[in-house]
Amino acid sequence: ANHKTSSSSSYCQENRSVMKLSFLLSLVSPLAVLSFHTASPFIARPRQISTNSVLKMSSTEGSLDVSRFMAGPRPEGTSDYVMQQTMIRVKDPMKSLEFYCDVLGFKLVMFREFPQWGFNVYFVAPVESVDIPEGEDAQWNYCMKLPGCIEVTWNYGSEKEEGLVYNTGNADSTGTSDGEKVKGGFGHLGITVPDVYEACERFKEAGCTFTKTPNSGGMKGLAFIKDPDGYLIEILPQGPMITKPLDCDGVAAEGGEGYKDNSR
Repeated sequence: ANHKTSSSSSYCQENRSVMKLSFLLSLVSPLAVLSFHTASPFIARPRQISTNSVLKMSSTEGSLDVSRFMAGPRPEGTSDYVMQQTMIRVKDPMKSLEFYCDVLGFKLVMFREFPQWGFNVYFVAPVESVDIPEGEDAQWNYCMKLPGCIEVTWNYGSEKEEGLVYNTGNADSTGTSDGEKVKGGFGHLGITVPDVYEACERFKEAGCTFTKTPNSGGMKGLAFIKDPDGYLIEILPQGPMITKPLDCDGVAAEGGEGYKDNSR
């Protein structure tokens, strides 16, 4: 009986370690998780795997079989659709353009002014200036086919208001009638960089506000900074999730408080 109890306890500890490593691998690539689960002797697997469920990550609670959304051609008529923009409202367009262009390295691709309706829009994206065409029509056509733009929207007069103006969606009380924080749906924008730790050194020198440095919290190797309106920007690596002994705030890689739900 003692032997069985010891074996069961050892298996549970190994399985918890496997699941933890599986979660960390999921931050890098779903396919990395698939390869790991296939090779691991601690994960229970069916004797036969159907082609419809080959990408199913696990049978644990909260895990969904979404493999069909990764397979096959796009639906008819959608092959030229582009995920072109995310729109955010900002208080001061100049401060926002300075952040997205001077700090994050984006370029202003196109802008439009609508004084008759009291607002302007500015489209920024991580492109080179030489690739931006001249002329309003050419810039419009270029922008509308460019994936991953941010549409920065300025409503006239917002720059004169006191304090923050727009709710960021992350446990934010800005704009609420009762001053209470709301559980928002919007989470963050995100960029990827060759080296998260080096990028965060640059962001710190630029005076950015961090809500998470690379080594703080439970998830290592990624960071969050705020734009001038408080919107979160996630900083992720373009390769494997690595850690370094110290980050830009001198936080060591060991330890951490674990995951925090920013919506609450």
